[in-house]
Amino acid sequence: MKIDVKITSLNPGNGTTKAYASVNLDDAIAIRNIRIVDGKNGLFASMPSYQGSDKKYYDLVFPLTTELREELNDAIVNAYQQTLTQLQKQSNANFQQTEQPYEAAPSMSM
Repeated sequence: MKIDVKITSLNPGNGTTKAYASVNLDDAIAIRNIRIVDGKNGLFASMPSYQGSDKKYYDLVFPLTTELREELNDAIVNAYQQTLTQLQKQSNANFQQTEQPYEAAPSMSM
């Protein structure tokens, strides 16, 4: 199965939700608003869900087999980690481009 993952937003704060992702399966089905959650056993993909009248959450979309669940989870978590790595590289490149030698840095006197 062809799985295309796009990280749609990052939540770098201290909460458990670290990002949101969208997934296209075989260029035929799209799943939006997948949360990437940092749980007690590490990162995992949480499918879109709704809260029932019993206050429990129910998935709107879910894989029917363990194998597909693992494949989806791995693809989503890997895309998240690649996005973080890419952002870190861009941040480091921007910092190196704007970094000035100590002697050339502007000074301030009081």
